[in-house]
Amino acid sequence: MRKLGPDNGSPGEVRLGSIRGSHGIQGWVKVFSYTDPKDAIFRYTPWILRRDDRQIQVEVVTGQTQGRRLVARIKGVEDRDRAEEMTGYDIYLCQDSFPSLEQGELYWFELEGLTVRNDKQIILGEVAHLLETGANDVLVVMPSPASVDDRQRLIPYVEQRVVKDVNRETGEILVAWEADY
Repeated sequence: MRKLGPDNGSPGEVRLGSIRGSHGIQGWVKVFSYTDPKDAIFRYTPWILRRDDRQIQVEVVTGQTQGRRLVARIKGVEDRDRAEEMTGYDIYLCQDSFPSLEQGELYWFELEGLTVRNDKQIILGEVAHLLETGANDVLVVMPSPASVDDRQRLIPYVEQRVVKDVNRETGEILVAWEADY
């Protein structure tokens, strides 16, 4: 499963990360990435940047890892002042721009909004987002009008053992998870 942003921008867009500040005096920006691996954010272009009610589209000239930090050079951003103006923008990408995945692989955003049903046909809620915990990813399942109760659930995304099937056509995820867990 490929990890991408916890929330979407406009329909058809996915949040990849954000610009956290400037780096150096030649217009580089510090980048926080939701992609896995982190530096994969540089493969996606063009970036759609959003902050408040402003939106701009930019092209990444180059990006690299500097220690534990990611930095990027954006076309037209040539000095520190201009880089500082980029601080606070969230980075989005059109879903149509994502590379195709191999059979059985999914992007996180493809799971958001799917109904979670257990193997006893009890609806547990809908996937709000996913968490990365280190051991395995976790589905954050929020109650929906059709769910059995009003509880939030954290369900480990462990294929075969817990997550039995993901059916994007029907909009459902089948899990081996009891309603009272």
